[in-house]
Amino acid sequence: MGYQVKEIPTKTYDGQKPGTSGLRKRVKVFQQEHYTENFVQAIFDSIKSEGATLVIGGDGRYFSPETVQTILKIGSANGVKKFIIGKDAILSTPAASNVIRKYKADGGILLTASHNPGGPNNDFGIKYNVSNGGPAPENVTNKIYEATKTIKSYKVIEADPVNLSKIGETTYGPSQVQVIDSVKDYVELLQEIFDFPLIKDFLHNNAHSFRVLFDGLHGVTGPYARAILVEQLGLPEAAIQNCVPLPDFGGGHPDPNLTYADSLVKVVEKNNIQFGAASDGDGDRNMIYGKGAFVTPSDSVAIIADSAEVIPYFKKGGIKGLARSMPTSKAIDLVAKKKGVEYFEVPTGWKFFGNLMDAGRLSICGEESFGTGSDHIREKDGLWAIIAWLNILAAANKESPNKLIGIKELLNKHYSTYGRSFFSRYDYEEVSSEGANKLVALLNDAIKTSSLANTTHHSESTGQDYKISSVTSFSYKDPIDSSVSANQGQIILFDDGSRVVFRLSGTGSAGATVRMYVERYVAPEAGERELSRDTAEGLKGLIEVALKITRLKEFLERDEPTVIT
Repeated sequence: MGYQVKEIPTKTYDGQKPGTSGLRKRVKVFQQEHYTENFVQAIFDSIKSEGATLVIGGDGRYFSPETVQTILKIGSANGVKKFIIGKDAILSTPAASNVIRKYKADGGILLTASHNPGGPNNDFGIKYNVSNGGPAPENVTNKIYEATKTIKSYKVIEADPVNLSKIGETTYGPSQVQVIDSVKDYVELLQEIFDFPLIKDFLHNNAHSFRVLFDGLHGVTGPYARAILVEQLGLPEAAIQNCVPLPDFGGGHPDPNLTYADSLVKVVEKNNIQFGAASDGDGDRNMIYGKGAFVTPSDSVAIIADSAEVIPYFKKGGIKGLARSMPTSKAIDLVAKKKGVEYFEVPTGWKFFGNLMDAGRLSICGEESFGTGSDHIREKDGLWAIIAWLNILAAANKESPNKLIGIKELLNKHYSTYGRSFFSRYDYEEVSSEGANKLVALLNDAIKTSSLANTTHHSESTGQDYKISSVTSFSYKDPIDSSVSANQGQIILFDDGSRVVFRLSGTGSAGATVRMYVERYVAPEAGERELSRDTAEGLKGLIEVALKITRLKEFLERDEPTVIT
């Protein structure tokens, strides 16, 4: 039978500009009349929707179920042939990337604001991924934005809502709809990548001396963690907590760092748990934290890269190349040099890694913002990183039958070989845009005039002197498509190799966020005492100097950062 396509008149809304991470706004903004419909229609106006197969999923946050039905109405009216939807509209970002690739879909729409809080008074997001499973590149997001500025109407087909809790095939108007198990394909993928029998044996044989705790922070990864850690690897139910996805993430902030994942940190310390881990709202970030041992994301990706040969996926395919985002510490560069593989420093944004992966030049990569991944998909992948750590620890302990190797031992071994990049990030969230722009202007002026070059700055608290060798703005020319990304952050480089990076972030939904990244390298020859210092102690003098040079406290009117990681 024929289905009538209706054209609904609408008005334009300002500011519907999606970044790499999609369009993120408060829920109440998306709930305005026609607002969500406009953006969804703009997506379909910007892609070849006629006859397309699209994946739909998300992190289950507030306002997701009704938005899925909106996408079905508009997508079907725009000629989408088939929708593949995660049960209950749940698909983690890594799982969605896998499903797009596995089922050869033309793209996917993900309903997520990543690690941002959820609920009626918090954030919602809509993100478009392309056929390689990765985030839409700028030429696509720019097209979507342009469409939002001129939209006059959107198309809909009125049909009964699809029951998203029932796995199976149905129809919506002229379109096919397949509701799939959200977890199954992803678990199968990880089973192909990692040595599950080795991990299971290790966990079983050390059940009392090596306990595991995963915290889902009530985000999307709970069901995935249960399927992998409990059902596949045989851990007890007590090995997972906060693993029921909730629309408001239980009132918490689903960001796996030392501040917001304190539900994990407290239990790990109190119960002497050797291996703790957490993931974020949509499942693409991770934190590794054992009793008295926090692993920075920069160290985490370097250690995974260094030990990759014990993971079957890399044992079989080898390491093509390594990469990190510019603010991430240079720890992985040292691994690449030792292994003799090429390495890349890219702007923040996973799409830059995706280009290198599609060209066959990148295997493992990471961002300091708790994102780690490989070329198995085209998104960062929280659970992948966590299972990679378990695989590496299981292999290390197979070689050390009489002494248990834990997180701390692995870190110390890495530092004794490569040295240590002391690294920390200070986030100043929801500060005034005026103050943030003053800070950026000061740094841009220093770049333009070289006024800070060759100046020495003294730390009163530590007695250290830091001499600035340069202040630059990071620019990247993509080696694959030759596109240029300029103004990706300001870098203050010191003559001992230390550096402080500043970036204005656009991932929040209100106010400006200034991020300050501080890195100081200590060579392996410095010895265990220097290499094992507390991060805050190792960076104290450099942070003091950075704050003084930039007048950050004055401009942002903040004595302390919102979050330190």
